Amino acid sequence: MSTKETLINKMNDKTARIAILGLGYVGLPLAVVFAEAGFKVTGIDPDGRKPDSVNKGVSYIPDISTERLAPLVKAGCLTATTDFSVLKDMDAASICVPTPLRKTGDPDMSFILSATEQLAKYMHTGMIVVLESSTYPGTTREILLPMLGDANHLTVGKDWFLAFSPERVDPGREDFTTLNTPKVVGGITPACAEVAQAWYGSALQHIFLVSSAEAAEMAKLLENTFRMINIGLVNELAIMCERMGVDVWEVIDAAASKPFGFMKFTPGPGLGGHCIPIDPLYLSWKMKAYQYTARFIELASDINTNMPRYVVTRILDAMNERGQLLKGARCLVLGAAYKPDIDDIRESPALDVIGLLQKKGATVEYHDPYIPTLKTHEGAEMHSVPDLMAAVRAADCVVITTDHSSYDYTAILDAAKFIFDSRNALGQIGKESPKVIRL
Repeated sequence: MSTKETLINKMNDKTARIAILGLGYVGLPLAVVFAEAGFKVTGIDPDGRKPDSVNKGVSYIPDISTERLAPLVKAGCLTATTDFSVLKDMDAASICVPTPLRKTGDPDMSFILSATEQLAKYMHTGMIVVLESSTYPGTTREILLPMLGDANHLTVGKDWFLAFSPERVDPGREDFTTLNTPKVVGGITPACAEVAQAWYGSALQHIFLVSSAEAAEMAKLLENTFRMINIGLVNELAIMCERMGVDVWEVIDAAASKPFGFMKFTPGPGLGGHCIPIDPLYLSWKMKAYQYTARFIELASDINTNMPRYVVTRILDAMNERGQLLKGARCLVLGAAYKPDIDDIRESPALDVIGLLQKKGATVEYHDPYIPTLKTHEGAEMHSVPDLMAAVRAADCVVITTDHSSYDYTAILDAAKFIFDSRNALGQIGKESPKVIRL
């Protein structure tokens, strides 16, 4: 029996030993799904707090409840460690580590490189590795293949197997989760794809196989580039509508009434989260090696990046019209998370809005029911105000940057002196109130 056939049989009968490298928003849900499918799973993360929490059966990820995690840990289906040497006993390893951008705009591959270096120490025949971290096309073949296979004198597709399968995690979402969101898989070789399909197909409901790792890498970037460009379009539309005195929210709702040929996107104070603000820039960076400028990506990025500054300019103008300076004013920012009803602050435009308001001389506080503390871009620590309504009454300006569903917007409107609503969270009551300016 070939190495490939042996490994596929292990996947089918759930005897394969699984390792998940990185226990964050992607890794922990994936580890739980594989454990629930009947595999023995070991999570590995150098941040000791995460393995400690997992081993206690306590979740730190909103999408995975402690009630769901604890029984898997108690049953011995899921354990966690900081010790990478456990990889020597693993049959499969999924790499789920962050891939941020450097300040210079090029991909920061340090987390992938670090995880791969550790994995390379324990590579052996009969192992499959799948990279899930979002990255530029070519990463799996150009970086992981030589570091893992060539360095260990193992032949890919014969002795071991390598594939890319992009994560599609949308924090806070309940209708589509790790379990039922279709999983794109692309192998370095056809045999790699076959083994990866057998592995992921043994736990996840839908596998979409593509011809190569590069196709899978590019598919991920297309998904998020599509969203980033369309958000950039409606953000620019908001700017144009404001200059013409047209209600952008009414325009979008009207266009969305068309049952075909239109997909609704809404403007806001900027882009947040790990994927949409960052992933398209991997592609833009990569294309420079081919002497090609990704013009749509760079234009949309420019528009989206400047939205926090546009929001603060609108606030400044609105306060001037009310006879009040922004300098010295008390501003309350409502919502620090990058999207509603989650505790994820990665790349949140609220941080930019806070920083820009402070640079204009405003005294800034924030409230977020999911984020008790945060650090500004300058490194200062801020704490969510303990009494929301008292802070609303005391503020000269309330800025809604995240439209959490738990907020009582009617009460906030009644108590506030002035609100800048960058998310149309107030809806019709905000449209009709003289105290409200909408994006």
